[in-house]
Amino acid sequence: MTIRAGSGPGRAPSGIALSPILSARYRSRDLERIRAAAPGARIVTISVEGLADGPLDDVEVMLRGWLRPDAFDRVLSRAPRLAWVHTATSGVEGAHTPAALERGIIVTNARGVFSRPIAEYVLMMILSVSRRLPQLLELQRERTWQPLEGAELRDVTVGIVGLGSIGRAVGALATAFGCRVVAARRRPDGARTASPEDEDGRPLGELMLDRVGGPDSLPELLAESDFVVLAAPLTPDTEDMINTETLAMIKPGAWLINVARGRLIDERALLRALDDGTLGGAVLDTFRDEPLPPTSPFYDRPNVIVTPHTAWSSGRVLDRSVELFCENLRRFAAGEPMLNLVDPSAGY
Repeated sequence: MTIRAGSGPGRAPSGIALSPILSARYRSRDLERIRAAAPGARIVTISVEGLADGPLDDVEVMLRGWLRPDAFDRVLSRAPRLAWVHTATSGVEGAHTPAALERGIIVTNARGVFSRPIAEYVLMMILSVSRRLPQLLELQRERTWQPLEGAELRDVTVGIVGLGSIGRAVGALATAFGCRVVAARRRPDGARTASPEDEDGRPLGELMLDRVGGPDSLPELLAESDFVVLAAPLTPDTEDMINTETLAMIKPGAWLINVARGRLIDERALLRALDDGTLGGAVLDTFRDEPLPPTSPFYDRPNVIVTPHTAWSSGRVLDRSVELFCENLRRFAAGEPMLNLVDPSAGY
């Protein structure tokens, strides 16, 4: 992919479009940092519906936060010079629309920005289930004194599906707690050790994996894992990867944790598995349709923990998101390789 510099002062982009990022307004300090990274660039803000507060003719760069694919395509049609889109999410399916792919739009993503808070969320849930926190809270509500036996994490196997920055961060924390960790990824490298880094550039700790396999290792992973953590990107190959067939492979009593995309799961098949005892339970932070409607049956299942797509959230996320975008703005102007370039053929 060829990265061309902008046509503004100092080869910065002439115009930058910003859509709402992480459901938050841009703070004045965020705008100041963006202007410092691209001096002279005109900034245009775009609503979630795709409405701009100014012309888009000279926009060459876009920081894409919350924006529906159809709204994104409307922006594309009005921004003929748009060459690079930075998504404020790890998943890029919303930016890889047919129109964007046809235009050859360069896409970078937020890989690494959310790794630590999501990994901490996953470990919180593994600990909560292993130490039977939901049942203990129910006993408290009932004012019942009944000690319950928990599981030590050294007796727990965690299976990670997808070993990108989030999967590696989950593996690092899980091994730190003594879990046995196995993983399946699209391109197994055969390595048994790795040293993932968090978004500040400091190592999360040595990641000691028991095994890393390719896609064909998924059945084995499902059969031996007490917790199956979905951390894979959404692509045509991964959509509905958790379905009736794969759910039947899961170790009886295991829990499924989804911190990736709702469309990785066939939700009807999941509900059947939850009801017939195939699964011990599920922790779901993401769904096919969001916000999850109040009528969803997932709210009613006693063996389901529902959270409102909040695993990524922390007080540092917005700062890291803007910092990454500004670093890439500087690289864009200098004609240097940008961070987190997405392979359009792979989808991540």
